[in-house]
Amino acid sequence: MPSRKKIAVLFSGTGSNLQYILENLHNKEVEVVVALTNKADAGGIAFAKEHNIALEIIESASFETREAFDAEIVHALHYYKPDLTVLAGFMRILTPTFTEQIKAINLHPSLLPLHKGLMAIERSYDDENETGGVTVHWVTSELDAGGVILQKEVQKESKSFDEYQSEVKGIEKVALAEGVMVALNSLD
Repeated sequence: MPSRKKIAVLFSGTGSNLQYILENLHNKEVEVVVALTNKADAGGIAFAKEHNIALEIIESASFETREAFDAEIVHALHYYKPDLTVLAGFMRILTPTFTEQIKAINLHPSLLPLHKGLMAIERSYDDENETGGVTVHWVTSELDAGGVILQKEVQKESKSFDEYQSEVKGIEKVALAEGVMVALNSLD
């Protein structure tokens, strides 16, 4: 049996996407070799510990520049040697220090190229399109501009914002897990 591909998962908050990857892909399709967060109080830390995943806490606030922070992340990732790095709710804009050295994918809650950056769900809900959704894309030094790996759509018609947001959040995890596998297969 061929060895499993190795992934690193970066997160900043509750870790719900990390949890989904650990429960649905880890030790099945892939091996999560490290979970890395920039917040010492991130909820996702508990999921990494629960699954006995190596955990790195590198607080972005401790660094004077984005580049210095990114260099420290790159150093940590090189130690674990992942085939792919997955940004799963990692709320940092990464510099070329990271993007030129690390093969990474990101999940974004809109149908890119629409609504790059923050407040994407709100902006997507308010636009004139009949659908919104999520995009899994390659990470580049330009925010939310890398090549699209996959997209999943959500109909907006007759939904309240809360209903729409809940549906987008619901498909994020599935899209990200699928995107991990598509991205890994494209690296072969």
